[in-house]
Amino acid sequence: MEVKMKFVSVHGIDLAYTRRGTGTPLVLIHGFPLDHTSWDKVASLLESEFEIITPDLRGFGQSTTLETPYTVSDMADDLAGLLDSLEIEKTVIAGHSMGGYVALAFAKKYPQRVSGLGLISSQAVADAPDRKEGRYKTAAEVAEKGTVVVADAMTPKLSADVKVQSIVRAVIEKQGKSGVIGALQAMAEREDSMSFLSLFTFPFLLVHGDSDLLIPIERAREIKAALPSAKLVELPGAGHTPMMEFPEATADGLRFFAG
Repeated sequence: MEVKMKFVSVHGIDLAYTRRGTGTPLVLIHGFPLDHTSWDKVASLLESEFEIITPDLRGFGQSTTLETPYTVSDMADDLAGLLDSLEIEKTVIAGHSMGGYVALAFAKKYPQRVSGLGLISSQAVADAPDRKEGRYKTAAEVAEKGTVVVADAMTPKLSADVKVQSIVRAVIEKQGKSGVIGALQAMAEREDSMSFLSLFTFPFLLVHGDSDLLIPIERAREIKAALPSAKLVELPGAGHTPMMEFPEATADGLRFFAG
């Protein structure tokens, strides 16, 4: 059953989101350059156990954006505004890839509002100089040629599963240039979060595929080493989109936060 999109105005943008299920609040944040639909299979598996909110980050899906530069922290502020509008004081927050960067920024800025934090195919380190330069180069190419540049480059890296590739390519091609460019710039300038991990006292989950071509599983293992209390779920054969490739295993990992 299709879940109807709702909208809330925050910080000069219209933020789109879905809300379903009952139980512990769980915000699932999509990665780059996708939208909330990447979580559909996992959400349907968990809606009897969690109240699930799946937003479209600014500039993606049905959410609008601003033409001025913004940060990953600004994207976290958008989520705080969404939670305020829903009268949710505290939530589990889990993010895929870029969504993990937003989740980390949210946890750093609003730790009192976090009952659990999950990183799915994500990392806590900042971009190395060459990666940062690459994001700005890609942003310039998107400005000139459109989001097909990102669709061509990223689709085969997101998953080796041809069915998933077909789905994600269609999603990428629907995204607007402004959102893709804004997100690339925000990711390039994000802070390193490794030093903050020891401050987190809430339950912490890592889900990562051992065949991830974009963020190697070593990044998750580094976080586990820095925060031994974290739970690490390694998924053999999973690429960068485990919530689409292995939704049951990803959902089972997120049940760590149930109750």
